[in-house]
Amino acid sequence: MANAKILEQKSRQVSEVTTKLKESSCVVITDYRGLNVAEVTELRKQLREAGVEFQVIKNTLIRRATANAELTALDEHLSGPTAIAFSKEDVVAPAKILSEFAKKNENLKVKAGVVEGRVVDVAQIKALADLPSREGLLSMLLSVLQAPIRNFALAVKAVADKQESGA
Repeated sequence: MANAKILEQKSRQVSEVTTKLKESSCVVITDYRGLNVAEVTELRKQLREAGVEFQVIKNTLIRRATANAELTALDEHLSGPTAIAFSKEDVVAPAKILSEFAKKNENLKVKAGVVEGRVVDVAQIKALADLPSREGLLSMLLSVLQAPIRNFALAVKAVADKQESGA
């Protein structure tokens, strides 16, 4: 019979994972089989700098958490060694970092994910990774908003220069 302390610890871990699945804007499930300690450490460092939490969790505990979070479509991707990246703020960061790392290191494989509460496959994670970062999108928006004002200012300056040269 299982120890009550161990059962309590596992149920606490399941509730923590359930909470993270519900609260995260982006979750990426990976297979890290074949990565050495140095590679995993480098990956964790990159993810931590982006504000992404990366955990290795037993598949049985993840299945219980996905049932609690009503994300049972993820269960089919839970085989072999599984690590999960949770991001509460940035939707693009975990997908981008993990996809870039997987390109450089074939041992890391992205399996699936959850974006804004919806289960997505590998293709959608890769498409998300191809998006510019939040800062990049904001700078694009800012340049689009500035363009009409800049063009108006250039037109006024051209008219003023023309009038000066004519006078």
